[in-house]
Amino acid sequence: MPDRAALIVNLGSPDSPAVPDVRRYLDQFLMDPRVVDLPWPLRRFIVSAFILPRRPRATSEAYSSIWMDEGSPLKVYTEALAEALEASLGEPVRWAMRYGSPSIEDQLVALADAGVRHVRFLPLYPHWAMSTTETSIVEAQRAIEARKLDLTLEPMPVFYQQPDYIAELAVLAREHLQPDDHLLFSYHGLPEWHLRKSDPTGRHCLTRPDCCQVPSPAHDFCYRHQVMVTAERVAAALGLPDERWEVSFQSRLGRAKWLEPYTDQVLAALPDRGVRKLAVMCPAFVADNLETLEEIGMQGRETFLEAGGERFTLIPCLNARPGWVTALAEMLRERPALAKAVNAS
Repeated sequence: MPDRAALIVNLGSPDSPAVPDVRRYLDQFLMDPRVVDLPWPLRRFIVSAFILPRRPRATSEAYSSIWMDEGSPLKVYTEALAEALEASLGEPVRWAMRYGSPSIEDQLVALADAGVRHVRFLPLYPHWAMSTTETSIVEAQRAIEARKLDLTLEPMPVFYQQPDYIAELAVLAREHLQPDDHLLFSYHGLPEWHLRKSDPTGRHCLTRPDCCQVPSPAHDFCYRHQVMVTAERVAAALGLPDERWEVSFQSRLGRAKWLEPYTDQVLAALPDRGVRKLAVMCPAFVADNLETLEEIGMQGRETFLEAGGERFTLIPCLNARPGWVTALAEMLRERPALAKAVNAS
């Protein structure tokens, strides 16, 4: 094996839709301090006392509704992407899950054992967030240090405004949009506190209504700013006027205030605003998963149609489309790694 390889990383999935596997996955996911940002004793109490006794059964049913013969959709599509990317790059490409298997640690160990010394590390999240990109990089750094691996990690930057990524989203949307569709960009939500904590200036994010439009170093780590840029550029590439598209945020958890507007509330309100024909795309994800296929494709569809909508189209994720594979290969070849390692504290 050559001394260079790439490792792409997605969020994670249980090994099966069975309740015990879902409970194990949720425990690992929710106990990450970059996901539930609370002191360990309080986080452990909330997860063990309030979430794990009830949520795994409902989540198990949701996973069962989308599970493929080959396994979890997220794993199936991520593996297909890795295989296509390896063929395009002409160098080894492995894939991992931040939570569940195959783990980041196991894949890094395997690469080191095979003689790889430099790893281009790409979390498959277009937009920076402490609960996605940051935690993946921190976990890779931890694994290399804990296992004393002779590896140089080269974390890749987020790609929310990369022209090839925007172009591929626009091509994908054109394949599904009809002339009278309204387009909703539904992004995974975040607690507002996550944005404030990620703000390196400590005084920009969410301090004023137009903070995302005011230039700031905070934008390098601001999820809300970055998703707005993606939506604006895709809408521009599609030639959509402002009244034909909007942004919302899905998948909130707990009682803290999350980014608004909430997707489920927007879907319920759109028909009363005269929007009866809707297309939804989820650019925070590059591979289809529970949040796209079940939360939006099933629950969201039902919400919109029951509120009076007439047509609902879920635009799939990029998955392993040839144009996306080519774009991602070019990013790995041409883009420099992050100049600074992420603070693991």
